[in-house]
Formats: sequence, structure tokens, C-alpha cells
Amino acid sequence: MPKIIENLELKLTEEARKQIDKSGYSGVTIRSIAKACGVGTGTVYNYFPSKDALLATYLLSDWNICIATIADMSNRSDSPEPVVYCIYNKLKDFSERHCNIFRDNAAISNFKASVSNYHGMLRLSLSAPLEKFCANHFTAEFIAEALLTWTMTDKSFEEIWGIIKKCF
Repeated sequence: MPKIIENLELKLTEEARKQIDKSGYSGVTIRSIAKACGVGTGTVYNYFPSKDALLATYLLSDWNICIATIADMSNRSDSPEPVVYCIYNKLKDFSERHCNIFRDNAAISNFKASVSNYHGMLRLSLSAPLEKFCANHFTAEFIAEALLTWTMTDKSFEEIWGIIKKCF
């Protein structure tokens, strides 16, 4: 009879996160995750079809927390500046937290094909909390795209806000 491990999916994603933080994307395998969790590799594949699917699960979980925080700020704010500032900070925090994936050449190569699909989804999820401050949907998407692009550079919030505030 197979052993039952409670919350195994969560344990697998947390172990993947821990190993990536320690060894980077290239240093993690399904086998290493399975071994650390005390299960066979086939068991991991019962939950996730690939290492990339496993990583996407915890990235999405973290991203959903960011979006919820941004949406909450948007709901509480009567001004766009705190919302844009929240988006800026959440993007910075997310990229720094997952730099071992975003800076790994193997990860970049593996995700290259799907990046354009996900980029559009990111832009839409960031534009939604901005729409109440914008004249139209395009303006909100334009601002979200600018934030995605310029937050990942060394530009300060003040520099970015100095331009973006003109869109409101």
C-alpha cells in the first residue's frame, strides 16, 4: 500500500523553492526534489508534468499574492500614485525574490517560448487595478507595460512616476 503524505504538492513546491534559492534553476532536478521529500520521481510527476510546471506553480502562487496586494491598494486608494508605487515595489520584490530563475540562462532558454504569452497576461493583471484611474483600457495597459519594462532597470520610482503621472 502506498504511503500517504499530507500536503505533498505544497511540500514539493516548497522544496523546489528552497533548492532553487540554494542552487539556482540549473542545480535543481525532479530527482533531487523527490529525494528531499522522501518520494519517488514518479510521484512528483503525478503532481507536475515537468520541473518547469513545478516552478510555474510556485511562481504563480507568489504572483497571485502580489496581485492581491496591488488590488487591495487600488480598492483603498483614491489616487493612482500609491497604486503605481505598490506595483513598482511588488515587481521589484518579485524579481529579486526569484532572481535565481530570472538570471539563469537555462531557465531563460526553457521559458523563452512562453514568455510572450505570459507577458501579455502580466500586463493585463497589472492594468486591471489601474483602470479606475485611466480614461480607457489602453492607457491602463500602456502604464502597466511601462512599469514592467522600466521597473526591471535601475530607474527609481520617482523617475518612472515623473513620466507615468502624465497619463492620468
